[in-house]
Parts: sequence; structure tokens; C-alpha cells
Amino acid sequence: MDYTHLGRSGLSVSRLCLGTMNFGWKTEEADSHAIMDRALAEGINFFDTANVYGFEAGKGRTEEVLGSWFAQGGQRREKTVLATKVYGGMSDWPNDTFLSARNIVRACEASLRRLGTDWIDLYQFHHVDLRTPWEEIWQACETLVAQGKVLYVGSSNHAAWQLVAANAAAARRHFLGLVSEQSHYNLLTRHVELEVLPAARHLGIGVIPWSPLAGGLLAGALEKAEGGRRGEERNRKRIEQHRAALEAWEGFCRELGQQPADVGVAWLLHQAGVTAPIVGPRTMEQLEGGLRALEIRLTDDQLARLDEIFPGYRPAPVEYAW
Repeated sequence: MDYTHLGRSGLSVSRLCLGTMNFGWKTEEADSHAIMDRALAEGINFFDTANVYGFEAGKGRTEEVLGSWFAQGGQRREKTVLATKVYGGMSDWPNDTFLSARNIVRACEASLRRLGTDWIDLYQFHHVDLRTPWEEIWQACETLVAQGKVLYVGSSNHAAWQLVAANAAAARRHFLGLVSEQSHYNLLTRHVELEVLPAARHLGIGVIPWSPLAGGLLAGALEKAEGGRRGEERNRKRIEQHRAALEAWEGFCRELGQQPADVGVAWLLHQAGVTAPIVGPRTMEQLEGGLRALEIRLTDDQLARLDEIFPGYRPAPVEYAW
């Protein structure tokens, strides 16, 4: 396993991040534990979750599954760089959502209880809160850091200007600020190349791509499959929308002799500024596929061909200005 620093921080994380969103509701607890054991054995030390994960089984359920795994000992917690998130509503009451100082602190304490741990390595804002000032957000985070409950802070789904505003406010307070940004990024969704990626690289913020396979479209969606997201009406419409590109994509992967899902993750690993794509397995087989992506090396010519199939963006304003 290769490791890299998370943004400008001194924290070392694996080049793959284990996404746990399926654990506890789509993947049974015992199977979830087995996947985490395998991931840790393979050197994946970076695990991502969120306080709202659990969905049909109840919000917070996924954190509880991680907590029961940590409780088994064997230095599971000590070896894991644990990331969770705050923002989404945990109840219908008004202060159990968003990024007020009250919710940040109380949500953190609730996550710590469910996770069965004393600290969170990376506490992430699941979405931007345009109605709460950064001074308030950072005040709450400073309190959590001073108490040893949080070590680093990251964001998710933030625009470039919001990353700049966040870290400018943090700098005024002599606080480290954001060290990571979790963004929607894959071969089909490349908008972050316009401003988020350049801003993150300039600010020393590591980018953690979520949905690296575009909800399954880049995982061999044209092949016949029973059930799963590829069988849903919404995805059938997306397949038809991108059919020409997907046909070229799957042909390219056949030429490589690799599975499309593995190549999709490997492509992200070749992008400057990307720290670790999130692989969110539902099964052990899916985790093994993510691991294979680490072995795929794409040449400059192959990367250029993928840019032809799925055109990306040059950094703004070069993309649209003279």
C-alpha cells in the first residue's frame, strides 16, 4: 500500500479510502467487520463515514457498526485514520442540522459515543452552510481540537471560493483550517477541475473523490446486470444519455484487460491533487476490485485517450477566457 500526506498536514493516509456508507443497512454487521478487517490487513488505514449513514436502519447505525468493530481491539482503532461528517439532520428539531457551533459540538459528542472512541481524526463538514459564519464554525472546531476530540478538519461538497473563505477565516484565528475536501469527481463528473482542484492544490487541501464510478455507470453498466443501481430507472436514463462514451469506455477497458470499475478508480489515482478516492464496497468482492486499481498504471497516451472519451476541463479561467 502506498501512503501520502492528507493535504498539507503531516497525517499519512492510504491512497484508497474505505467508504462505509453501506455498512449496517445494505451490508450486515458481520460482513462489514470482515470487509474492514481485510481493508486494514491490506494497508488501507483511511476509513470514511458520516453521522447520518444508516438510512433505512436508522441514522447513526453505520457509526455504531464501526464502533463495534473498534471494540474488538487488536489495535483496530489505533491503526485507523477515522473520518466522519457533520451537517445532515439527525432529527426534526431545528438545531440538529447544519453547522452551528451547537450542532458541531453536540454532533461530535454523539458520533464519539456511537463510534466508541475518544477522538475523530478527520471531522468533515458534509456540506456547505451559507448561513453560519466561518468565525462561529471555527470557534466550535477549536474547542473540539483543544479537548482532543478532533485532530483535523475537512470539508465536503464545497466550492473553491468557499475553501478560500474558510481557510482565510481560519488563518485570522491562527487555526490550521481545512486539510481536505471531499468532492464528487469521476470521469463523467469533472467540474471540480475548473476551480476546486486548482484551489485545493494552492491551499494545500487534499481532495478525496466520492462516487468514483459515477453511481455504477463506470463499472460496466452496459453489461447485463440484475438488480442493483444499474437496474434503476434513473440509471437506465443516464446510460442512454452517455451510451456512446460508455461504449468507448468499456471497449478501452477490454483492450487493457481490466475491469472498468478498477480502471475508473485508477484514473483518479493519476490525477494531480487527489489524495485518496473513496471506494465504498457492499461486498468483499467489490473491495478486492478497489485494491486491484492500485496496480493499474496508465500511460500518457492512455490518459489522453480517456480525455477524448470523457472530456474534462482546464483550470478556470483558461477553460472559457481568451
